[in-house]
Amino acid sequence: MVETKQAIIINEGLEMSKGKMTAQACHASLSAYLKSDEDERSDWKSSGQKKIVVKASEDDFDDFMARAERLNIPCYKVIDAGLTEIESGSQTAIGLGPDKASKIDKITGELELVN
Repeated sequence: MVETKQAIIINEGLEMSKGKMTAQACHASLSAYLKSDEDERSDWKSSGQKKIVVKASEDDFDDFMARAERLNIPCYKVIDAGLTEIESGSQTAIGLGPDKASKIDKITGELELVN
């Protein structure tokens, strides 16, 4: 079986509380999941739903989305509504996959994990 995973990229430039960051990661995860192929979903669910959460600059978000689209990775960029901690329109997170880990690693392989 081919290894599958999901990656969440968090905007490291925003000062989000842990709760806000978690909520944004959940939005990204679920939204990307819903855009994924049923076979990828099934493989991912049956193999433990592996995911990573990494951080990057918002300046790179458009590039990450373009690269994901070129690789046919299901992706979703979260744009905050501005109802709580941060300004409306802020790009908070990107969800990638689930998809083949080797494809996702082409985008996130050099990024640092959120700690």
